Amino acid sequence: MGGWKRVAGSIALIAATTACGTDAPPDDPTSAADTITSTTRTPRVVDESGRPAITFDPCLDLPDDVLVEAQYDPKSKRPSEYPMETYSFLGCSFKSTPPPPGVLDGSRLMILSGNVTLEEEWEKDGHISTHTSVNGRDALLQLDPSNKNTCAINVRTDFGMVTFRRTQFPDDARRLPIDEWCGGLDHAVALFESHLEQ
Repeated sequence: MGGWKRVAGSIALIAATTACGTDAPPDDPTSAADTITSTTRTPRVVDESGRPAITFDPCLDLPDDVLVEAQYDPKSKRPSEYPMETYSFLGCSFKSTPPPPGVLDGSRLMILSGNVTLEEEWEKDGHISTHTSVNGRDALLQLDPSNKNTCAINVRTDFGMVTFRRTQFPDDARRLPIDEWCGGLDHAVALFESHLEQ
């Protein structure tokens, strides 16, 4: 997502639910189990762009067991929002689970859902992008030599795209060989892919 201008919004997670239905009167044979209840989640970010609503919330829609399988700590989640007039991004970052001693201090994965298209991303950052796919879904692999130890995969969705950007942190703060920056990220994104459309 390198070329997109960012404006940080409030870093707060808002999950709202509303329920409808009424309790049955005491003499009504209808049990509480028969009461119809519905829930609706209020989006964390909306804009007036006319673009599709962002329907995948990376802080809410990735199951904990999938994050653990991908070696990220569900309890480390950190939400963020970037509402703009013409597009928006909804973010969440996760720390990796503890790595082997002496190898890396770990990594952080930032996941951004945006209502911009993969084509727009290619137009802005095609010079650092390669076309690829994740479980058959169109994607862009992005490797920017100036962005130390960082690799990103942008995946197409019905509302736009989801970016998975990982930065690795060697225990001695060194610059890793560039051919190691993306290692294993494709496996994690493949685990997340089936949860992108809710």
